Amino acid sequence: MINIVLFEPEIPGNTGNIMRTCVATNTKLHLIKPLGFSLDEKYIRRSGVNYIDKCDYEVYENIEDFYSKNKGTYYYLTRYGHKPHTSFDYSNKEENIYFIFGKESTGIPPKLLKPHIENCMRIPMTDNVRALNLSNSVAIMVYEALRQQDFLELLREEPHKSKNFIEESID
Repeated sequence: MINIVLFEPEIPGNTGNIMRTCVATNTKLHLIKPLGFSLDEKYIRRSGVNYIDKCDYEVYENIEDFYSKNKGTYYYLTRYGHKPHTSFDYSNKEENIYFIFGKESTGIPPKLLKPHIENCMRIPMTDNVRALNLSNSVAIMVYEALRQQDFLELLREEPHKSKNFIEESID
């Protein structure tokens, strides 16, 4: 199972967007306190549109609480990572994998990264920006893992239209 972990997220719009991505991809979301917002905020609802009630998520008091309740392979997304995100193998569909992202302002603290340095990664980018938007980074990681797993049971075609919708629409 693919899991997204947000360590102390600060921006409600990002979390709302990530919730929507999690619903679209059957990915579980883990939120580690403190949160920089309330889960009831209108910004989360606006970003997540009508999908938040379908999001499988859990909230933890702190990182220790999260670690104690979740076993699997942890991957840390950080600008300080030395390996690209594509250099890891996420293809085992039976493995619980956790992509851990830090708070928008400061990322993941080095004390959490150091024991897991072999599983720290970076999404390649130019030196013109410090980091990508959090919700964009989450989408990149989820879809890389799903690509390696042949997109599991995700729909490859629009379910509400005929297979030839485009062809039939042209007159």
